[in-house]
Formats: sequence, structure tokens, C-alpha cells
Amino acid sequence: MKVLNKRYLALIVAAAMGVSACGSDGKDGADGEDGAPGPGPNPPTVEASEITNVEVINHVIEEGKVTFEFQITNEDDALIVGLQKANAELSAMTENGIARSRDSYEGVQVGGSASETTEGASLTVLDNGNYEFVAPMPHVTAGTDGIVRLAVGGGDAIAKSRYIIVSKPDNVHTTTTETCQSCHVDYAASHLKHPSYTAINTDGETDLVAGCMTCHGNVARDDGGYARNTMQKIGHINHQKFEKDFAPTNCYTCHAEPVINTSIAGNGCSDCHSTDNADIQAIIASSNEFDARAFHANSALIGLEERQNIRANHYTTTSAPYIDDSLVWDNYPQGGWCTTVALFNTEGESEVQLNIGQMYAAGTLTYAGAYIHGHFNDSLVGRPSPRGADQYIENEDGSRSICYPHLDGLDSSYRLADLVASTRVTFKQFEDDGGYDGVSFTSYSDVVDHTGVKTQEYERRHAVTTDSCTTCHNNETNYHKNGSYTEGGLDCVACHNNGQDRSAKNSAPGFGPMVHSMHWGVGASATDPDGNPNSATKLNAENCISCHADGIDLNAIPNQFIRAKAFHGGDNTKMASPITANCFACHNDDSALNHMIQQGGSIDEEVVADWYTQPTSESCATCHAEGKSYGIEKFHIFERSF
Repeated sequence: MKVLNKRYLALIVAAAMGVSACGSDGKDGADGEDGAPGPGPNPPTVEASEITNVEVINHVIEEGKVTFEFQITNEDDALIVGLQKANAELSAMTENGIARSRDSYEGVQVGGSASETTEGASLTVLDNGNYEFVAPMPHVTAGTDGIVRLAVGGGDAIAKSRYIIVSKPDNVHTTTTETCQSCHVDYAASHLKHPSYTAINTDGETDLVAGCMTCHGNVARDDGGYARNTMQKIGHINHQKFEKDFAPTNCYTCHAEPVINTSIAGNGCSDCHSTDNADIQAIIASSNEFDARAFHANSALIGLEERQNIRANHYTTTSAPYIDDSLVWDNYPQGGWCTTVALFNTEGESEVQLNIGQMYAAGTLTYAGAYIHGHFNDSLVGRPSPRGADQYIENEDGSRSICYPHLDGLDSSYRLADLVASTRVTFKQFEDDGGYDGVSFTSYSDVVDHTGVKTQEYERRHAVTTDSCTTCHNNETNYHKNGSYTEGGLDCVACHNNGQDRSAKNSAPGFGPMVHSMHWGVGASATDPDGNPNSATKLNAENCISCHADGIDLNAIPNQFIRAKAFHGGDNTKMASPITANCFACHNDDSALNHMIQQGGSIDEEVVADWYTQPTSESCATCHAEGKSYGIEKFHIFERSF
């Protein structure tokens, strides 16, 4: 349709009348081409924002300055006018890595920074929401390459944007956002040092390492302002304070890409090693380029590769509990229950069964034992096998049988539970007994009734992922008592289960509550000899995805009590409802507990006969199951931000 104004319309009507008076046949002529459409409405603009989004359109590095062109919008995608603030940094790539000097630095000046208040800077409006920022940096040239970072906004009206990595050189860092946030999860939401500096790239994805390296580069500065710690020192030295079983020498944890070091005397190595050391001098003299990850893993002093090879090339099997009436005991009736553990090596072309007895006698193994557990409702509900009454039988095929007296009469509370066996085998390393520094394998058997007939395969709800523990506890050793971190702490369940009633430093009962408390509850408050809290307290307890990558289904938690002397200073007459026990392990003040009790939860129910068969009254899932009005995912994070 043609767009006409009233003046043109009047002329057309008059002309049409004139043509008709001159003898027109009255037929309309053909329509002409449509004209170009008129301009549309101007997009909406705002003068304030709660969130400032930045789209970087272009940036140019020139002699003595960096120029940016960008557009900003608010949380509703409306263009923002009235921008007053902007700042930028350029950390230059040098022959020694990323570096940025400060004004007070007395050495060679590289890189630079500027804000709108810097002499010679300009922040110019190009159009509604579009701006140009000229950032003077005297030590930058047109050929400078490096990490370029930009942020805009700040003040009462326009919120400050996220820091944006506008560009960076290829392979500028060997760690990644993913490797850092496998433990730190969402650094921007943490309470560590300046989380607001967590940067994003131009696609809006977190670029944590490049953002940190803008200030904490590769080149140490003895003089010249703040942020003197290099990125290497932050990674290498600060992480040596990890409370338990983290090896900074397991370089693969942080370094997703090869770390090719051309100078062992450089700051990446000298953070930890004195270059005056004779061994280091020998390495410096003999080495060419090498991958520092493999160099540390292969070190016999560290033993990481040996532990990894042991774990990769062995496994155990555990037989279902069976009755052996030929057994003789000093203080028990004849006969008893046994399970058999077998150890296999898969290193060659075909797997080989190893001789446990011979390896134990030679000191290669420091532990090869078993327990018989009660099993009810897919949960371990205790361990009726009497500690210290076990017998060991070495079998001709190299397996070992571990036997206990008949369980009937020893503890009548297990009469309604079935039975399952767990075994554990530990390889020795170095000169320890293996319980802490060795490599352990735990496996569970099928479940049988009290006549030895199989009732089901072993099942236990395990709501964490295989690498939940080993992501941070990365040295391939055990926590204690031959229990390893593999498979999400499945080893630990053999002792820390619903019915074993461990005190666990009076932290919390069972497995899940104990882990929660030992990381963020009362169990985390003083765990080392000097009374310092463990390193997990520096991580966000809300970031449950570190362990629960597949989320949590509160409706799937068995409605089954947990023996709870850990909550009561060793009083073994108490039990707790399961969701309450897990939540109270961290949320342990009176008001939180009162809320749980009002919803039917408890931490101090009296233990009764067959306690594990008694249903609880807690109704936590009604409101807090995922997807509900107060679902757990609204308060805890189960999705990664990268």
C-alpha cells in the first residue's frame, strides 16, 4: 500500500476528475511500484540497569591506545543511554609470558590500563546504546598481543557489567575454566577473593583463567603495585594448603593441555623448587622441552603413576555370603558365615588371578579383609559380624575366604535383614601400612537371606557421581582405614552406613550426612592438628553439583532411619530421619532444626528393635523436592554455569 499525505491525495483526486471530463473511458490505470517503507519506531531506551549486558562490536589496538566500539542493554534488552564509566586493561604477551606493569614499576613497562578518567581517554555516544571508548595506554603498540579486558558501567544508575575478555592469544594458558570450576564450581558466586572479577568472553561464557591472568600474569614483580602473585604461584602454592589427599603434583587435575616448559628455572618451577638444588640443576642441564604433567606423574618420589597403574590394572570380586558348618571357634558355636575375595590383574593380554596370601606375606598387600552386613530396603543397616572373630582361609586358586561365627543370636536386631558381604584389598606403597597411602579396592557381593539363598543383587542408593571425590582428592590414595575415594566414596559406605553408628568425630551419621558435615558442618571446623578448618570451607556449600552432578531426588531417599550417635556425643540409643540428618549436617542451628521437626523430621528418636524397618514421619519432600514451590534446586546449585 502507498503511503500518501493529504496534500498529495487532493491533487490526485483533482487530476482524476479532470481526466474524466476530457472523455476518459473511466478505467483505472495500473498501480505504480510501492514506495520504500517509512522509518519504524525508535527502539526503547533506559537510563538505568540492574544488569548491564555488553556486545563488543569491534576493538583496535593502536600505537598508545586501544579503541572499543560496543553496545549496552539492560536486563530487559533495552538500550542504555547515559553511560558514564568504562575501564579496560591489556596484559601483553612477552617472551616470559603474560605481563602488565603498574605505574610504580621500575622495570620495562608493558601493557596498560585506562578508565574514562585517564588523561586522553574519551567515552563517546555513537547512537542510542552504542558507544566508543578510547583507552590510552602509552606502552602499547600496534603490534602488541595479549589479553584485552573491558568492563563498563558502575554507580547508582547503570550497573557495572561483567568483565569481558575481548581477545587473548591462542594457548595463552594451560588451565581452563572447567578444570578450576570442577572444584570451585561457580567462582563468581563464591566468597573467595574478588569473585566479581570472574570474566566472560564475548559469547557470554565464563573465561575464569584469562580474567585472573589479566592481573596475575606469568611474570613476577618484586616492585610495582598490587597482584604480585603470578597465576602459577596461586595454583601451585595456594593449593598446597589443601586439607586432605590433594596432590598439586597431579598436574593433570588443573592442566587440561600439555605444559611444555622451556625453562625449569622459570617461575612456574621455582615456585616450588629451589634452582640451587643439585637434582634440579641436573634436570636443567639435560632437559629439552618436556610435558611437566608427565614429568611429575612419573616421579618415583611422588608415586602417582604407580598408584594410577595399580588402580587401572586390578579389580576384585566378592562372593555372596555362604555358610560353612566345618568352622571351629573358641568362644562360639561351630560353623559360621564366609565370603571369598579374589584379586585379578588385567595388565597382560589376558587377565590373571593373583595369590592374595602370597602377596600379603611378601608385603605387597597390607590388607585383605571382609565384613558381613545387614541389608534392608536397598540400604546397609549395620554390621553384625563380630570384629576380631574373623578367620582367614587361603584357597588354592589364590583367593582368600574370610569367615565369622554364625550371626544368629549375636545380634537379634538383624533377623529381618538380609546379608551382604564387602571385601577390601590394599596395595602397599612406600613404607606405610597402606591404610592411608596405599591403593585399595572394595567390592560388594550379592544379597542372600539367612539360609544363604540369593534374594537380589547388591543395591544401594548412591546419589553422587564416580568422580565426585577424586576431582578434588586427586592423589589416588585412601582417606583412612583402607577406604579410597574412588566411585564417589563407595568404599566408605562399608563402615559409614545407616546402621554402623559411627561417631565420625561427632560430625554426622551415615555416609551423606557425614560428608556434608565434614566439608561444611561441625566436622569441618577443626580437622588438622593446629585446629584449622579444612579447605572445603573455602568452597560454596550451595554448589552441590560438585558431588551431585545428576541432581537430587528427595522422593527417592528411603524412608528409613539412620543410627545417629554422631549427633549425640556417642549416645548409641538415638536415630535420625534421613533427609533431616542430611540437611542438619550443614544447617545445624536451632531454628533450622525446629523447622525440620515441625515437618516430622527428627535427630533423636529412640532406637527400637528392628529400627531399620520403622518408617519416619518427615515430609520434607512435599515442599523441597525438585520442581516444588520451595524445591531444593532453588537454594542449591545442581547445574554448572559453563
